[in-house]
Amino acid sequence: RCVYSLFPALALGQGARRFHVAAALNAKAKVAMSHFEPNSYINYDKLRSNIDIVRKRLNRPLTLSEKIVYGHLDDPAGQEIVRGRTYLRLRPDRVAMQDATAQMAMLQFISSGLPKVAVPSTIHCDHLIEAQIGGAQDLQRAKEVNHEVYNFLASAGAKYGVGFWKPGSGIIHQIILENYAYPGVMLIGTDSHTPNGGGLGCICIGVGGADAVDVMAGIPWELKCPNVIGVKLTGTLAGWTSPKDVILKVAGILTVKGGTGAIVEYHGPGVDSISCTGENWLKQYLEWLNDNTRTRMATICNMGAEIGATTSVFPFNHRMKTYLEKTGRGEIAALANENQDLLVPDSGCNYDQIIEINLSELKPHINGPFTPDLAHPVSDIGSVAEKNGWPLDVKVGLIGSCTNSSYEDMGRAASLAKQALDKGLKCKAQFTVTPGSEQIRATIERDGFAKVLRDVGGVVLANACGPCIGQWDRRDIKKGEKNTIVTSFNRNFTARNDANPATHAFVTSPEIVTALAIAGTLKFNPETDFLTAPNGEKFKLVPPTGDELPARDFDPGQDTYQHPPADGLDLKVDVNPQSNRLQLLEPFDKWSGNNLEDLRVLIKVKGKCTTDHISAAGPWLKFRGHLDNISNNLLIGAVNIENDAVNKIRNLLTGEFGGVPDVARHYKKHNVSWVVVGDENYGEGSSREHAALEPRHLGGRAIIVKSFARIHETNLKKQGLLPLTFSNPADYDKICPDDKISIVGLKSLAPGKPLKAVIKHSDGSSETIELNHTFNETQIEWFQAGSALNRMKELQKCA
Repeated sequence: RCVYSLFPALALGQGARRFHVAAALNAKAKVAMSHFEPNSYINYDKLRSNIDIVRKRLNRPLTLSEKIVYGHLDDPAGQEIVRGRTYLRLRPDRVAMQDATAQMAMLQFISSGLPKVAVPSTIHCDHLIEAQIGGAQDLQRAKEVNHEVYNFLASAGAKYGVGFWKPGSGIIHQIILENYAYPGVMLIGTDSHTPNGGGLGCICIGVGGADAVDVMAGIPWELKCPNVIGVKLTGTLAGWTSPKDVILKVAGILTVKGGTGAIVEYHGPGVDSISCTGENWLKQYLEWLNDNTRTRMATICNMGAEIGATTSVFPFNHRMKTYLEKTGRGEIAALANENQDLLVPDSGCNYDQIIEINLSELKPHINGPFTPDLAHPVSDIGSVAEKNGWPLDVKVGLIGSCTNSSYEDMGRAASLAKQALDKGLKCKAQFTVTPGSEQIRATIERDGFAKVLRDVGGVVLANACGPCIGQWDRRDIKKGEKNTIVTSFNRNFTARNDANPATHAFVTSPEIVTALAIAGTLKFNPETDFLTAPNGEKFKLVPPTGDELPARDFDPGQDTYQHPPADGLDLKVDVNPQSNRLQLLEPFDKWSGNNLEDLRVLIKVKGKCTTDHISAAGPWLKFRGHLDNISNNLLIGAVNIENDAVNKIRNLLTGEFGGVPDVARHYKKHNVSWVVVGDENYGEGSSREHAALEPRHLGGRAIIVKSFARIHETNLKKQGLLPLTFSNPADYDKICPDDKISIVGLKSLAPGKPLKAVIKHSDGSSETIELNHTFNETQIEWFQAGSALNRMKELQKCA
């Protein structure tokens, strides 16, 4: 049972208004979605109407996730709704794009021929700023190096009605939380950590650029009807345990693919765990809520991407109301308050799976290395590291990123830094601090946190993604040197942060990162171990403290937002044909109408293959707007099963070994189409659609794997590729790197109908296997047209 459903008024604390507000009252409250868009309004009436239609049809209580998702259906009366099976046609409220993915998204939108975006949309410059020296210097360098790209995005935004957040404004997800997220909104973003907004009661989903183009074009967006995993929280966080530990624990339980196809919905505490009733019960409940629903619910939702979840969400409560008020959105807070019944689960709602976590028993965790689901209690990590031969010395501690860069996070880290400074200690490890936004940076500077963090040895970096996504000019070690770093980031795949495959990266909370950076070793457990001051005094760190929100309100800092003009029709967007950063798109070829015969195996991938392996970030980010140039990183991080090497595959036309992109280009030049064969959860990680665009651009036709990550599978479909899975996963072993594969049955391609693959071995023998797909009728049209964008243009011609 959902505690918010049993006692719905408790979601907002004492004095909460009664539910079922009259429609007339809502009609009066015409509230803008954002003060940046005064003419775009929140429509809880439409949400309520759709929810009522669906609830009556399904004749059952709805989870919060279902309310918001089904409340955005294009056709609530006619849409078939079956969790985990049917495809929903949805109308999201808005779109957000970070600068690395916005380039391709806007290039695709330009190709659509449409004059202006149909829904409020924004571009956020956060991915192209490399961490080198410090915030101001790094930002200035980024503006110079990326001038062409920033100018393109700013001018494209102005022409097509898209708001533009300049470099230095902050990380997309923090900006959304501060300005655009509100309870009940459905937002899609071209970044896998878009679910961060679930901490403010939103359904925020990471997608590829082609999906964003659909929504910006006013076309219903398709999503496979998600299952709902309930995470029931009981007990109380205390001491060194933080909200980050909740998701680190969940990741250890569900693994990197356990949330695939599902929304994770947090609720609780269960009434059975609390003994009091009436006013005393209420008082205890509110004390629990006060302690445990800090703004870092967003942290938990953000890292839900690491378990493959479609998104994550928390129910509306008085903490969200306070945060909205503190960030200048009191009218939205009041309107949400009036419509709170839409923003919590129904009584008696059912989940497909329930995980229970007692926060009173939860210990601080640290996950890694090389994967975010390898969970360890902090108390165990030293011995585990010794046993596995992982480096114990912590070379660098890094706090911040979109996952943990709130005012509270910085305050808690600063409280530990001050304790060390008071005893004469500084960090033994290098220490970096990444503010999540200009507002956070300005506020922690004003309130003294930034100074304390610098004094303990920290370097405050630019308001950007930085080392979290590999934008880090790291110089303290050589490539290939085995070392350990500890971060408060969300993702720690091989070579992700610093391009060094020997770096052992661990993710944990900002407070644990700070403590380990001060101690300089994984063997330090701040709950039990002592530090030694320069005078020989032994002391323990007191558990961290920090205010959720600043007492003096936030300092907004510099104004970094560019409003689009009312009419940008006459504005021009220039793309230099000689540019190596930007390139206008050419349409992909249509399906021939025949089976795909004698496809070569470009590479048979061994083990984990994330979007970082398929299309690396870091230094390659500068080519995100130039498809041909960025295609030179295609699968350069994937392990070839033939020789256990990366970026070394056999060219089956010449017999020689070469880099993956080089061989793919050679095949394309000689009109040889190819496939990639992969393992489980292929394409996990980032939402980057370049991991789908690149294989299509270089002649790929199909990706055949044991299973896909959700976003990547959709991205492949959008670009006209065939994402296929083995009906029998053991058939992966039947394919050899020198085989030819024919995919048959395409003329009768239909939803739910498997295809056949004829595997032709080099010894002349052959065998046939069955391949599954998840195409629906609309997606089959994308394949036949050559891409979703091609199909959009076909429909425009018919209109």
